Amino acid sequence: MISVTNLTVAYDELVAVAEVSLQVPPGYVLAVSGPSGAGKSSLLWAIAGAAPVKSGEVQVDGLRITGRPAAAAHGVVLIPQGNGLARVLTARENLSLPLLADRKLSADEVEREEALESVDRIIERALTAVGLEESGDHLVEELSGGEQQRVAVARGLAQRGKVILADESTSELDSSNRERVLELLRAEADRGAAVIIATHDPSVAAGADGHATMDEGRLSWERRL
Repeated sequence: MISVTNLTVAYDELVAVAEVSLQVPPGYVLAVSGPSGAGKSSLLWAIAGAAPVKSGEVQVDGLRITGRPAAAAHGVVLIPQGNGLARVLTARENLSLPLLADRKLSADEVEREEALESVDRIIERALTAVGLEESGDHLVEELSGGEQQRVAVARGLAQRGKVILADESTSELDSSNRERVLELLRAEADRGAAVIIATHDPSVAAGADGHATMDEGRLSWERRL
């Protein structure tokens, strides 16, 4: 369960999110739409512990989280707009970094063959799921914008979070890959994750279990969960 209560996010004097409250139970997908600058990304980044929260709180399974490390430790995974990939690394290396960090493996454990094999299997499954099984050894800068976006989705999927926050994760995709990614996000909900998708796409909103809109930092409901 992800629970947001009276959340306000401000950058100096600019209020990006104004007293937003929502709950997304495990197994559900919430779409949040609205114009650019409405506060959608700020809401997702605040839930992920990476935006300046002025007031209010975020809870996962009843535990309050504050800051990015705490959010990650509680299973909050952010798939950021703009993909957030390291361009000098390969697709596979971009997926491996959060997996190794999440497991907190020591240097000796990382060198153990079985640990590396386990991570490699997770990475291969995630890349295959987004249709990039042949692109794992390509540098990010060698990939198209849509392929980079799919690598970012694969990285998020590989972490198997309790909460998946997808910020415009279908914006640069063609129709077939958009449907593929939406099916994968739905599958994350089916395994028990709470999923929030920020989107401009009406078809994405229509396929979600619930639909909220944001304007000038305030949230209203088109269709409640």
